[in-house]
Amino acid sequence: MLAMTKVRKLKINISKEIGSVSSLLLLPTNATSLLVLSHGAGAGMEHAFMEMLAQELAAQQVGTLRFNFAYMERGGGPDRPKKAHPAIVAAVKKALKYADGLTLLAGGKSFGGRMTSQVAAKGELDAAVKGIVYYGFPLHAPGKPGLERAAHLSDISIPQLFLQGTRDALARFDLIEAVCVDLKKAHLVRMEGSNHSFKTLKRSGITHEEAVAQLARETTTFAGRLR
Repeated sequence: MLAMTKVRKLKINISKEIGSVSSLLLLPTNATSLLVLSHGAGAGMEHAFMEMLAQELAAQQVGTLRFNFAYMERGGGPDRPKKAHPAIVAAVKKALKYADGLTLLAGGKSFGGRMTSQVAAKGELDAAVKGIVYYGFPLHAPGKPGLERAAHLSDISIPQLFLQGTRDALARFDLIEAVCVDLKKAHLVRMEGSNHSFKTLKRSGITHEEAVAQLARETTTFAGRLR
């Protein structure tokens, strides 16, 4: 990994009703892409995984704009779509100010990725966004396998990258495989031995840090295909 790239703290105004949220822009000078990176349901933009992923992406020439959903700063459970979707739209709008000449991506960890997919399926994701990246798409609740949460994915017209662990309790791998087979512009990466947090078993011979580095490499490859 490269030495820490300087992070800029920014504010994103979502709407008069929802207010503004904090964000972190990590944009290396040699960046070729910029990813609007949404966090998961249980941890915000400064969680260790989000920080590690952002730094690994920076080392791979992918900048990130991380931001908090409103509930993460004001308390309470995860935002419903009517509050989460406008946050993503506003974050993409903010990213556009820094994305000149860069390949713009959107996506996120679990909840954040799912909310981004819903925005895209509704046709509300800015046309400048060239692809969506899911760091563990939450296909179903733990122990309750199903495909209902994937029903809208076929309405997305831009390429989608699914980075999925083989031990992910929120996405049985054979089911996420079946979903991706039916999508015209989807690419599925099998993260061997990783769980939903991309933690690995010691016997796999792959560390958590190595798994996150692979996530970054796969993101870079995906972005490169979209230029």
